[in-house]
Parts: sequence; C-alpha cells; structure tokens
Amino acid sequence: MAANVNFFERLGERIERVDSVVSVGLDADPKRIPEHLQDKDLPQWAFNRRIIDATHEHAACYKPNAAFYEDADGWRSLRETIAYAHGKDVPVLLDAKRADIGNTTRQYAKLLDHVDAITVNPYMGRDSLQPFIDRAGKGVFVLCRTSNPGGEDLQDLELASGERVYERVAALADLWNQHGNVGLVVGATAPDELEAIREQVPHLPFLVPGVGAQGGDAEAAVEFGLAEGVGLVNSSRGIIFAGEGEAFDKAAGDAARRLKRRLNQFR
Repeated sequence: MAANVNFFERLGERIERVDSVVSVGLDADPKRIPEHLQDKDLPQWAFNRRIIDATHEHAACYKPNAAFYEDADGWRSLRETIAYAHGKDVPVLLDAKRADIGNTTRQYAKLLDHVDAITVNPYMGRDSLQPFIDRAGKGVFVLCRTSNPGGEDLQDLELASGERVYERVAALADLWNQHGNVGLVVGATAPDELEAIREQVPHLPFLVPGVGAQGGDAEAAVEFGLAEGVGLVNSSRGIIFAGEGEAFDKAAGDAARRLKRRLNQFR
C-alpha cells in the first residue's frame, strides 16, 4: 500500500471496496495451531496464510499481535504474514502497544517500516509517541479505554480537572493529531465510554476490540467507532479459532463473513 498516502484515507478506500470494517486479529497462538500444520517449517506462517486466504475478502485490515511472534521463528512468520497480506492489498496494523523515550522509542518506531499502522501506549507522554506520530503516512492507535476488566483500574480514575484519565488521553490524542494519522483504541465492552469518547473526539477513527470472544457491543462498536465511515472493529479468537482440524480456515472465513454482515447492519 502506498506509504505516501495517509493511512486512514487508504483504510477508507479498503473499507469501501470490501464493504467491511472487520479487523481480523492474527493472534496465532502456537498451542492452538491445528496439528496438521505443526510439522511445517513455520507453523504460524502456514496457519496465517490459510487464514488470510479464507478471510481477505471480508477483512478491512489484519491485526497481528506482536506478543505471539517474539522469537526468531515468530518474527520470520510475521514478516511472511505481512508480505502476504500486502499481496492481497490488505493493510496490516501491528498490535504492539509500544512506547518509550529517546533512542528506544525511535527504534520501536522503525516497526512502521514494515506495517501500515501500530498501537501505542500513551503512559509516558507525548515524547514517547512522537517518532510514531511523525510518520505521517502511518496510522497510530493510542490506547484509551481498553476492553479488559482491569482497564478501569487506571483509565477510570478521576483527575483534579474532573476528567477521567481516558478522557484526558482522548483529548491529548486529538491535540497530537497534527498529521491526521492518530486514532484511539476503545473497547466494545465499555459502550457508555465508547459513546462518550466519540462525542469528545468526533473526528478520530477508533480501533474497537472486544466484539468477538469478549462479547462486546457490536452495535455500539459501529455506531461510535467509525469517524466518517472509517474505523475498525476487531475480532481475533472469534474468527481465527472458529473451527478446528483441517477445515479451520473455512470456519474462519465463515466467521469473518458473519461478523461483516452483523456489523454492516449498523453502518
């Protein structure tokens, strides 16, 4: 995908072309890869290739989580997966939740040489995210209100200003969006917060996890997750592990199609 065009513009074109806002999470847990693929040179890559073949017609984006690829074979598998997805003209969002300071964060930002977008953690502030945001053609999704139960431990705390922490994060992300390449991660398991954040930042696209295995609110994910039709609703395990055995890829394709249709009811 052309790097000189804004990520969200390219994503919008992809969404329109395949009539889908589905992000397929490629969380290729080695322990859950079907037995008949385990003897392959790179089982994760063999698994992902079949998932991509089965789902690309329904996918606005692929979202591999870096945690599943952090060994030598994993990184090889991830590189092959990214190249194959790009060959199908599907953008790749690396769910890495990276951020740091100084030279370290500049090194982390080099991941954007290989993918179209990335998730980042705002806890260390603007300078920790600046090298990502400065990649004007790449998408940067800032963690805001996450889908896990413990997200409220910090994100719901009230500041002296009366804001919640997640509301301050949304406001800062809007301020940092000088290149039009910043979005937010807001979980579908917190639909009230999802609605409130959308009202606060009407123009930022959201990546909305939690609709699949976590049972989040699909209608809220679409109604409040999209900004001018652009945004992503992610399902990982609910798609890629929808079936087992040799027909796992067919089950994944069927699950992606069903989720697309379900979400499109609310678009």
